[in-house]
Amino acid sequence: MFTEKELIEIENRLKKAQSGEWKAYIEGRNHESGSNFIMTGFGDNRGNDIELIGATIDDYDFIANAKQDIPKLINEI
Repeated sequence: MFTEKELIEIENRLKKAQSGEWKAYIEGRNHESGSNFIMTGFGDNRGNDIELIGATIDDYDFIANAKQDIPKLINEI
């Protein structure tokens, strides 16, 4: 079980991260050339792309989806 302090710390980290929905773009799956990256935000809310060194495709998917998953989990708690 999370303490109230831990939940606040998680929410603060979430708020400090780049805004918008995040999506993993994987070469060969989502685009044909270039490196794997996480796109932050869309359209006018687009932030900086995130590129990772040493990450697996599953790591990219996990990190990108955490941006959407964590608020849902916090709401469930």
